[in-house]
Amino acid sequence: MTKTSFPKFRHHVLSLSSFTSMSSRTTSVVTIAGIAALSIVAYAVYFDYKRRNDVDFRKKLKKDKKRVDKSIASSKASLPPDSSAVSADELREALEQVKAEQVPASPEQKEAYFMAQVASGEQLSLKGPMFSLPAALAFYRALRVYPSPVELMVIYQKTVPEPIFKLVIELTNLDVKDRVEGYYLKFPPKSFGVKVETRKVGDISKKALVLTKDVKAGEVIYKEFPIVAALDSDLHAAGTHCSHCLRSVEPSMSIKPPESPALETIYCSVACQSAAKIEHHNLLFTLERPLPQEIPLDPITPEKLDERRKAQAQFATYLKTEALGHAAPLLVARFVARQVNFEMSKLISSTSTKTTTISDQTDFTDADGGDYLLADHFERLRYVDVNLPKNGMNLLTEVLNSAMPGLDALVTDERYATLLGKMAYNAYGVFYNGGRDDKPLTNDRPEDIERTRIPLGTSRQIGSAVYTVSSYLAHSCEPSARPSFDAGTSQVHLIATRDLKAGEELTVAYVDVTQHEGESVVDCRRRRRMELARGWKFACPCERCEREGKELGVSSDENMEDASKVEKSLERFEANEGAL
Repeated sequence: MTKTSFPKFRHHVLSLSSFTSMSSRTTSVVTIAGIAALSIVAYAVYFDYKRRNDVDFRKKLKKDKKRVDKSIASSKASLPPDSSAVSADELREALEQVKAEQVPASPEQKEAYFMAQVASGEQLSLKGPMFSLPAALAFYRALRVYPSPVELMVIYQKTVPEPIFKLVIELTNLDVKDRVEGYYLKFPPKSFGVKVETRKVGDISKKALVLTKDVKAGEVIYKEFPIVAALDSDLHAAGTHCSHCLRSVEPSMSIKPPESPALETIYCSVACQSAAKIEHHNLLFTLERPLPQEIPLDPITPEKLDERRKAQAQFATYLKTEALGHAAPLLVARFVARQVNFEMSKLISSTSTKTTTISDQTDFTDADGGDYLLADHFERLRYVDVNLPKNGMNLLTEVLNSAMPGLDALVTDERYATLLGKMAYNAYGVFYNGGRDDKPLTNDRPEDIERTRIPLGTSRQIGSAVYTVSSYLAHSCEPSARPSFDAGTSQVHLIATRDLKAGEELTVAYVDVTQHEGESVVDCRRRRRMELARGWKFACPCERCEREGKELGVSSDENMEDASKVEKSLERFEANEGAL
């Protein structure tokens, strides 16, 4: 049997499939090789630094390898062939106890914790079948903090006695199942007065946002800040709005940082400037340190800085030329950078992303507990296939890799296309008052024009923004709510358009559904349905469309299939086909 050491840390844990810690296991882990959320980038960098630069640490790893291999191999023959003596209730109770334990915060503490738990599991496994569960729990605790859980499971399979390994698998599956199924118990936050339910739309089951309270017409149901936002390209170039919160700002009152030669930005306040730098701008468009000071990095040479500068300039040029008029590539780049920041910050003792950005009150909407990641929220959203030059993905990966080798693994062909599709399907158009009337015309074909959810029409927006809760709002040509941006920023206020009861589904208009002067009912219906088909790939099934179609005797396009979709891992899980 192949012998392998438990603490098998290596530089290549920066591969995407290695970034998820057990404490942040999600739907991604249901498919094991699915998307990971980069929760161990900083941790992996730390261990690689220790491995290459600390002689005592290397000696300790070699010593532990020999000791663990020898002792666990000798314990294999002493245990029964199965783990049936442990009941499901016992497993559940044991898992809940482990989950209630505090996980070490700093890399040093995680390292010591890992070593101690592996040693404990080793010793317990020698005591016989009665200690199978305690031994499995020790190995499971070690799994919770290991930088590459999938890799560690492979090592366990080769070295841990089979009955104990089976218990570790059962504990892992039970935890994953709880987290996946429990997501919508914690999200959206109860304070929003809404919940997510599965409802049938034709032959497709979709998630819907449903009220948990009665509201009156004109009442604000909830307010929400975006995950990411981006100005329309002409306004970005004009410098008339804050690059972070999208607030209108007088040029004489704006803050224009000197560190962004690749992509010029302005801000309405120091707070917005600081938040943008932390969340995405430092990584994407500056030469500043891409990781927090707590994380050791290799020396930055002039050659590396020049490589980073060139990569950023090429990506910025792409955004200003080939991607002109399309916010999705910049939204994707900012989202990926936010993931890096969000997950890294969780690994630094006494630090979290929510305290290093503006504040909890001005950040995106997270779950009520459960330690869910940004990827947990985003991987559950629907998306459509979009056509944009592949060159954008290559340029973004060059930016990421020049900032920190290994980050380019975040953006594979498939992942980039999926993220673009999610931005296209879920982005809202931000508008103030009645919207703008000076947006430049595009040369794109009608089917290639980027569209956002905005009841005034995309031509009247000033920018695009993507939200965690509001992405679940379905379209209706007779919407029960409307988005408003009364704060003068990208914070959306959802306002009821009529009196609503708890249990009613919330809907908004993705397109302009008003019948314009001189426009017939049939022309209005055709216009809005064409916009929906081009932007969101479905034939509108709302009551207004159905009613008007019957009254007018208009032939319907109900045979058009809804081309929006969810990620395959989530689809398999929801169809009970995923292996947990």
